[in-house]
Amino acid sequence: MAETSPRLGARPRTLLALASTAVALAAADTYVVVLALTDMMAGVGLGLDNLQRAAPIISGFLLGYVAVLPLIGRLADLVSRSQILLGCLVVFVVGSGVTALAVDLDVLVAGRVVQGVGGGGLVPATLALVADLWPPGRRGMPLGIVGAVQELGSVLGPLLGAAVLVVADWRAIFWLNVVLGVLLFIAIAAVSGERRRPPFVPTLLGLVAVGLLWLTLAAPAVLATDVVLGLPFVPFAGDSRVFTPIGLVTAVLLLVLVVITRGRWWPPLRVSDLPGALLLGTALGSIVLTFASADPETEVVGPLGYALLPIAAISAGLYVWRHQRADNPLVPRGTVRGRTSWALVVSFLVGVAIVAVVVDVPLFSRLTTGGSQTEAAMELVKFLLAVPVGALAGGWILRWVGDGLSAGIGLALGTVGLVLMSGWQRGSLEEISATLTLALVGFGLGMALAPVNDAALADSPQDSHGTASSLVVVARMVGMVVGLALLTGIGLHRYYEAVAAMTPEQQTDGQALLDAALLQVHTVFLGAAGAALLGAVVALALLGIRRREGSGALARGFGVQE
Repeated sequence: MAETSPRLGARPRTLLALASTAVALAAADTYVVVLALTDMMAGVGLGLDNLQRAAPIISGFLLGYVAVLPLIGRLADLVSRSQILLGCLVVFVVGSGVTALAVDLDVLVAGRVVQGVGGGGLVPATLALVADLWPPGRRGMPLGIVGAVQELGSVLGPLLGAAVLVVADWRAIFWLNVVLGVLLFIAIAAVSGERRRPPFVPTLLGLVAVGLLWLTLAAPAVLATDVVLGLPFVPFAGDSRVFTPIGLVTAVLLLVLVVITRGRWWPPLRVSDLPGALLLGTALGSIVLTFASADPETEVVGPLGYALLPIAAISAGLYVWRHQRADNPLVPRGTVRGRTSWALVVSFLVGVAIVAVVVDVPLFSRLTTGGSQTEAAMELVKFLLAVPVGALAGGWILRWVGDGLSAGIGLALGTVGLVLMSGWQRGSLEEISATLTLALVGFGLGMALAPVNDAALADSPQDSHGTASSLVVVARMVGMVVGLALLTGIGLHRYYEAVAAMTPEQQTDGQALLDAALLQVHTVFLGAAGAALLGAVVALALLGIRRREGSGALARGFGVQE
């Protein structure tokens, strides 16, 4: 069972700040590649005519982020939260280093997947840590902080990437991740008390393996071009830097490291229901790849979707069968009970509403203003900056009201704003009312983040907080990828209906086609409003209007002590 009282003394706020910073760093990496994507493609030998092949650079991170969340959430219930944070930081740093060194697409995508695994695991561990450090009724503001920094990281990601590209190339973005990740590791280890001396032999092997991995991927010219020293870098076939003698030695050393440390990592993995994690991860990963690889402006299902969706359905069915029969299932029985199940529903609907704005506001901007992608992204920033503000407000208001009222008010505000957006026309973005509407929607949807997490944590068993937190995040992420597909499908259907109803002359008229395209965007906004409204109804009806009794004194500040 995870530790419930970490050795922190009076420093819970410091640990929360450090863990939240790590969450923000990982969240930034979801979109940090947006402006650097073309440079990254060139760095692995892809031209602009191969843009579709570059999609896994983004979707690979999302795949790693989502697919292992339930497993890492469960592990956070079996070992200390701080150990999970530190372990995920190590994985994130290694993935960032691999990405920075990649010179071919396969290695680059592998690095992004590893980054996603480490980054995604930070979120449930941090949320569960809040549940350890703050009692029920006083978690609102800390949970709001976690939600705010996660969303703020998504905003800062493209800006961080742009800032780095001004002074360096795209690889510097990921080396910066390595430096920041190492510093956060040291700080969290110091604050949490995880300062036990590591075993000498595994530590030495690990450092040697990391060094060899760097040599394998970097292939320094001073060594690789030498007549003698360059022999370990000669590929067995083709021009891969991985399938080389030094790459083989690195792989063998990593395998030895895995074997000699199995006594540390295998027991919690075995108890966590690894077969169940594999089945659920396969289902989630298939869903992510199906919809994340689709072009939201032209298609609903990605190129591999019709093969992956049956795999997702079979894996999900097998997981349900496994869950009913396993002695210790991945999601412990009793975790999804009471308000927790409804919190997952609301989280899913919040994801649907958020992704509609993230994707279709830039699209609307390009359609109506003819501006660049950067100018369209700046319109989206108005929404994204309001989300963390709303997350803080949603957590703060929990001092006095119930989770359902806080989330319900926020989602109702989001509904109003999205309905207004469904009526936008040419020139709407030039009006101050559009900025206020985007801010209203971002603030309202952000308000739901902390109450949803609070309800899920309050009604799940204490020894399942990591699992419950991971499920909330998974629900929102699945809501984003599935909701985008569904709303886009409905919008495209209306678009093609409108085009089919046009006369031949109108079908060649740019203004008429623009009106049809705007109809598609309006449909997506209206569908998102429906999702937000349904979320508000569920929250108000089932997550609780009044602040729960017996939950302790009102929170003052962020600390544990009154």
